[in-house]
Amino acid sequence: VLGANDGLISTASLLTGVAAAAPDFQTLLLTGVSALIGGAVSMAAGEYVSVSSQSDTEKADLRKERCELEANPAAELE
Repeated sequence: VLGANDGLISTASLLTGVAAAAPDFQTLLLTGVSALIGGAVSMAAGEYVSVSSQSDTEKADLRKERCELEANPAAELE
């Protein structure tokens, strides 16, 4: 919900600023569509980086646990 609100507010703000310059309808439409696409791509890229980094962390933790289980299974069982 917060991401959607942020996207709507930033797009509406951009369109308000452009509309103040009194452009024709095509320019205003192109600006709105460009803002929506740019915002969507930006949020998708940020989410991809976040999920990838979490995945890397989890894989490293699993490798560490595997090594500890092989080296000292009794202590790991406790």
